[in-house]
Amino acid sequence: MAQILMYKKDPCPYCDRAIRLLEEKGLAFDIIDLTGKQEEIDRIKSETGWRTVPIIMINGKLIGGYTDLKALDDEGRLMELLK
Repeated sequence: MAQILMYKKDPCPYCDRAIRLLEEKGLAFDIIDLTGKQEEIDRIKSETGWRTVPIIMINGKLIGGYTDLKALDDEGRLMELLK
């Protein structure tokens, strides 16, 4: 199974939605909480080019945020990516 990594901070309703979606799918994933770590947030945003949280990676590849994750799932492509 693929490695799923999510960068999040609180409060973040989109982070909460992404976590809920992954949990509902029964998927294992790692979370890095960046709450209160502005320098780390800036570094991750610079590295990925993504400007908002959550920042979701699958096997080291940027997937995007919650809406991107949800779209992959709605299109039936999420589970394919995780094989």
